[in-house]
Amino acid sequence: ANPRGKVDATVNGSKVTIEYGRPALKGRSLDELMSDLPEDRVWRAGENQVTTLETKADLKIGGTSIPAGKYSLYVYAPAEGDWALCVNKNLGIPLVEIWAEAPSEMAQEPWPELRGYKANIVGDEIARIPMTKKSGESTDVFTIDLTLSELTLSWGDASWTASIEGST
Repeated sequence: ANPRGKVDATVNGSKVTIEYGRPALKGRSLDELMSDLPEDRVWRAGENQVTTLETKADLKIGGTSIPAGKYSLYVYAPAEGDWALCVNKNLGIPLVEIWAEAPSEMAQEPWPELRGYKANIVGDEIARIPMTKKSGESTDVFTIDLTLSELTLSWGDASWTASIEGST
């Protein structure tokens, strides 16, 4: 397993942090992996523990207002068309609720909703933000980048971006 990733940026004077799991393609294609998504086509934006975004101040991502706070991130990945970033108030469920044999040191760690996003937590979604697909250098390991003005998800031979700025 790859180590978890963490990216920080200061946007309009306030700290923004994203923590996420970093799955690898390991010779598989991204299209192949995404073809296994459930019917709602929502992916957990990483692997293992829940992917989180924490902001100390209000933000705008892709022009959509996100209040200060901590959120889980998912990705809507339709079979065709651009991806969308799903920002959700639900911060996950303890691993032991999904896997009774979870090791004690991981049992209470928050895990993303794996039983069906639409069926279980879509009501906690605060935003679904369209992202723009860009061709990029191929990357085997899923990567999230955060700058003063852009949030980027990269995996395989493509990247998806959305603008990020402080909310006024």
